[in-house]
Amino acid sequence: MKKALITGITGQDGSYLAEFLLERGYEVHGIVRRVALEDPEHRLWRIRHILDKLVIHPASLESYASVFSIIEKIKPDECYHLAAQSFVSYSFEDEFSTINTNINGTHFVLSAIKEKAPHCRLYFASSSEMFGLVKESPQNENTPFHPRSPYGISKVAGFDLTRNYRESYGIFACNGMLFNHESPRRGFEFVTRKITNGVARIKLGLAKGLRLGNLEAKRDWGFAGDYIRAM
Repeated sequence: MKKALITGITGQDGSYLAEFLLERGYEVHGIVRRVALEDPEHRLWRIRHILDKLVIHPASLESYASVFSIIEKIKPDECYHLAAQSFVSYSFEDEFSTINTNINGTHFVLSAIKEKAPHCRLYFASSSEMFGLVKESPQNENTPFHPRSPYGISKVAGFDLTRNYRESYGIFACNGMLFNHESPRRGFEFVTRKITNGVARIKLGLAKGLRLGNLEAKRDWGFAGDYIRAM
C-alpha cells in the first residue's frame, strides 16, 4: 500500500485530495497544527467524515524538528505540500508569518524528504500570484514572475526551492501552478464564498450590502475537486 503525506490536509484542497487518495487505496497521513486538535469542530470540519480513515500528525511547519521526525517515521511514497498562509491581503498585514510559514515550511519539507525519504515524489502547490504584474494573458510556464504581494513572493521562493532540490539532489519534486479554484469548502474570506455568503445574508435580511475589493481583476476559475486529480 502506498503512503501519502498531505500538508494542509484540513484545507479545501487537502480534504478533497485525501478523499481521492483513500479511494485509490492509499494510506493517507496528514500534518495538522496542534491547535486544530483542540478545536476539531471548527478546524477539522472538512475531513470530519473521513477522520477515522486518516493518520493525523500534529506538528508545526515552522519547526524543522517536527517535520523531520514525521517524514522519518512515515517515509512517504508521495508528499503533497499544500499547507500555506494563502490569503493574499493578509500577507500584507503579517508578512513575517507568511514568509516564515510559506518559505521555511517548504524548505523544511524538502530537506526532510532529501534526508529521510529520497524516493518520495513531492508535489508543491505554487500559485498564479507568482505572475503578479503580467504583460501577457493567458500566462504559461514561460511567463516571467513579477509577484506583487508577500504571498506571491513566498510562492516564487517555494517554486525555486522545489526546482533547486530537483536539479541539485535528484529527488522527484514538481511544481503545480494553481489558478483560482473553488468549492463549498472554500474559506469565507475568498471572493466566491464572500459573494455567495453575502447574497445569502442579504436574502435573509442580515445584511444590506456586499463590499468587495478590486472589481477589475480577471481570473481563471476551476473546481477544487478537479484540480486535486491533476496533482
